[in-house]
Amino acid sequence: MDDITALILDDHAAFRRGFARLDDAQDAEQLAAVWDTLALHLEIHAEAEELILYPHLLRQHTEDAAEETDDAIRDHNKIRDAIEAARARPVGSDAWWKAVWEARKENSEHLAEEEDEVLPDFRRHAGLDLRLELGERWLAFYGEHPSGRGLTFTDKDPKRYIQEHG
Repeated sequence: MDDITALILDDHAAFRRGFARLDDAQDAEQLAAVWDTLALHLEIHAEAEELILYPHLLRQHTEDAAEETDDAIRDHNKIRDAIEAARARPVGSDAWWKAVWEARKENSEHLAEEEDEVLPDFRRHAGLDLRLELGERWLAFYGEHPSGRGLTFTDKDPKRYIQEHG
């Protein structure tokens, strides 16, 4: 079974490839095909992190856990908001590209923070058994929600999230 941090990094690589594919898309149909898949994956990933990773990070009670979680929830909200803005615009229009660019920028910043701060912190404080157990939960979550079925992609209040999961 896989360590949750490896599975998260796999998703991060998929996001980078998805945004690169948008750069190569030739028309609105290709843009929509790439974007719809990428946007859904971004939203499912955020839900998975908020359900599986961040509650355990908060329970580690490291000095940075609450701040890292607050940042992550805010980042996820910005990415969700940009995805929603893109959905409200004609694919390929300037307004659509502006929203997609916002999602890309926010996602890139979020990935860097997780890869440079959150995941190393988590690996230092979580044992391998926990990381493997969470990896199993991660894979099960994706299996239980194909194409996001049963999920609602809504912004979360970071302070409330930390209170409820810390």
